[in-house]
Amino acid sequence: MTEDVSLIPSERIEKSIYLIRGEKVMLDSDLASLFGVETKNLNKAVKRNLARFPAEFMFQLNYQEVAALRFQIGTAKDGRGGRRTMPYVFTEHGTIMLATILNSSVAVKASIQIIKAYVNLRQLLSTHKDLARKIESLESKYDTQFKVVFDAIRELMAPAADKKKKKIGFCRKDED
Repeated sequence: MTEDVSLIPSERIEKSIYLIRGEKVMLDSDLASLFGVETKNLNKAVKRNLARFPAEFMFQLNYQEVAALRFQIGTAKDGRGGRRTMPYVFTEHGTIMLATILNSSVAVKASIQIIKAYVNLRQLLSTHKDLARKIESLESKYDTQFKVVFDAIRELMAPAADKKKKKIGFCRKDED
């Protein structure tokens, strides 16, 4: 399970960061894998040091969040060798705190890479906001002939959740 941390691609870390309850977090199982420990041992260490993990550093998922996550990443269902407890998730600060309680060279190296991934994500989001502001200022300078172009750019920048999804399949006339 111990993996040379310098070989962990940043994409792997970035794909392990989820947005849950408005926070960018990582699952305990993903962190355990990156830190080279078993998930149960990571959670035991956390429980021994609960005072170091306030609610803004770590929280436990509820059933609905776990179900949504299973759907999103395709993990095993209960009763099929999977987890029997709700997973914990850790924010960026919780990840740093985990490295301090695990106190291994692998944990320290992995936490550095994880923090770099969080910083890259933050920079990407900042760039996205800057781009939106620049487009707004350009749109105010030019007349309506470019409105179609600006609308198309805004549509491409919109998050997937904001876009209306088309129904797939067939509909009967009385279902319209």
